[in-house]
Amino acid sequence: MKAFDIIKYGTAEIISEVDLLGKLKKSEEEGRPLRVKLGLDPTAPHIHLGFAVVLRKLRQFQDLGHEVHLIIGDFTARIGDPTGKSESRKMLTPEEIEENARTYKEQLAVILDPEKTVVSYNSKWLAPLKFEDIISLSSRFTVARILERDDFEKRYKGGRPIGLHEVLYPMMQAYDSVAVRADVELGGTDQVFNILAGRELQREFGQEPQVALLMPILVGLDGVNKMSKSLGNYVGITDPPADMFGKLMSIPDEIIPDYIRLATGLSPEEAADIEGGLKTGRIHPMDAKKKMAFEVVSLYHSEELARWAQAQFETVVQNKGLPERMPRVNLNESDLSNGRIWVVNLLVLANLAESKRDARRLIAQGGVSLDGEKVSSPDLDLEVRNGMVLKVGSKNFAQVFMEDASSSSMASVAE
Repeated sequence: MKAFDIIKYGTAEIISEVDLLGKLKKSEEEGRPLRVKLGLDPTAPHIHLGFAVVLRKLRQFQDLGHEVHLIIGDFTARIGDPTGKSESRKMLTPEEIEENARTYKEQLAVILDPEKTVVSYNSKWLAPLKFEDIISLSSRFTVARILERDDFEKRYKGGRPIGLHEVLYPMMQAYDSVAVRADVELGGTDQVFNILAGRELQREFGQEPQVALLMPILVGLDGVNKMSKSLGNYVGITDPPADMFGKLMSIPDEIIPDYIRLATGLSPEEAADIEGGLKTGRIHPMDAKKKMAFEVVSLYHSEELARWAQAQFETVVQNKGLPERMPRVNLNESDLSNGRIWVVNLLVLANLAESKRDARRLIAQGGVSLDGEKVSSPDLDLEVRNGMVLKVGSKNFAQVFMEDASSSSMASVAE
């Protein structure tokens, strides 16, 4: 079945394939779209390529005519998913939840078809539950079953506290599946416990259990850890084209096939050809990375911007040249002393350093240059010349200009 083959490609595990095949056939026979669920706790509002792996699989379901149900966990976010956590998470305020949810919905539209996406907040069915309802739900789970979770087991054996509210989390997420009568639920391989809990609870409520469709975890830019904003090893789907391209070119060679398979829109045949070429030496890793980065930037921006981003990378990083466009620092008289400026202050004004301390560190590490000459001392007092180029690292630039006192201290080059 073609639809089954499309959905299966790139997955880590399907529980079970027989159930999914049966649901797809029944959907086709009855003309009823499957209800495909993804739960989102709005705790980190910036969507990165790791999370996009699941979202793009949802889009495949939509393209096949099925209905995606996004559950914004505004209620469950008050607890926070304990998956993979070694300690209890800080509870979010209602204001934080609402702001994160708003940002999520804006970014989700980059990947999903809004016309085929149903967005619900789980407070709609969880908030009205009475205490007797919670007791009834809890009776359907055992302590032994809950402690089978790897993270809970490790914390329990290590003597680290497990909040009773955390134990309720998988039960509440499972109830989401009951509330929307989900046919399929998607998640990463780290979500297997939560999704299987949904299957069990649906059986208890007399519903046909959902299929658990688990996607691989995309390793971050460091090639070691799961892609995460908190670790700084991520690529955001709204990152500017040049930044996105440059970050992707920094991944270790050994994870190129994963990115080709999980982060691009290349067909299984094209992905297999590149992977085979890397193994035999027919394709150089640099060329494979460029192909991968081009495809990813094209997905979230356009082919034209992907070509421009690749040209910028080749000019700035490979050939040590200057980018076609760079941020512009407009200095006024109040920033100067007798027409000169302390290099540390300039780095901060140019947004190339977060603080004076950070600026000193960058200079000490040899990462700062001015018009191609390395800045060797943090005590350097510069004479300002219009058009001089400040560079930090391999790809962070700013061009310096003098403006009237009325001008703002920072502006951008017109696009």
